[in-house]
Amino acid sequence: MWSPKGVAALDLACGSVEILAELVRRNGPAVVLTGAGVSTESGLPDFRSPGTGLWESIDPVEHLSAKALRRRPAEFWRLFAVAFAAGLGARPNVGHLALARLEAAGHVRSVVTQNIDGLHQAAGSRRVLEVHGSLRTASCRRCGLVVPLKEALDQLGRQEVPECTCGGTLRPDVVLFEDPMPPVFETAWREAASAGLLLVVGSSLTVWPAAGLAEVAPRLAIINRDATPYDNRAEVVLRAGSGQTLTELVRCLGVG
Repeated sequence: MWSPKGVAALDLACGSVEILAELVRRNGPAVVLTGAGVSTESGLPDFRSPGTGLWESIDPVEHLSAKALRRRPAEFWRLFAVAFAAGLGARPNVGHLALARLEAAGHVRSVVTQNIDGLHQAAGSRRVLEVHGSLRTASCRRCGLVVPLKEALDQLGRQEVPECTCGGTLRPDVVLFEDPMPPVFETAWREAASAGLLLVVGSSLTVWPAAGLAEVAPRLAIINRDATPYDNRAEVVLRAGSGQTLTELVRCLGVG
């Protein structure tokens, strides 16, 4: 029986994406887990990158956690705006578009994403499980009203902490440090465990508990520029950018 087990760090020029395509054909539709490496190609920062990531200069647990929001809301919102406002204007890149096309063609069952930028939905992906929340909205901590995050950030020009019309304070609808994982994570776990293939794209697989999805997947394939702790479990590892590789995967699978 054909098996790509052990194929790793392949050169795209050597037809390695065709090996991945065959894995998708035999075991799809795939569940896709995406990380920051997908969004960096839209110009968004990877906060954990050594030497350049924002977390090199800001301790996120100290300044951007649920506790920081409760104790120092003005500082939290100031730093949150600096870190994430750019994400509101980002556009999907070719990797996002390729995943949407693969889903429409039946090769992708769902996209589980660690990203909070909403670019998968903007590209046309329909079944997106956002396990770290979303930058699109903020919610009132008193009455529960949901508003566009941009409205909350616009208030910062007039006051230090954005407020709801009821007078309650707003919080972004993202999973902050020290927050529990949202209920959608249980759905993502079941998706990964039941998938014929989990395709990891642009994730270092070091952020838990999302990295644990690689533990429960029956088959694993990885597209990431750098090595991950799960490379030795993957049937295919492609050390390359997500946009180029996914675009080539679309071509190999004959998706029109």
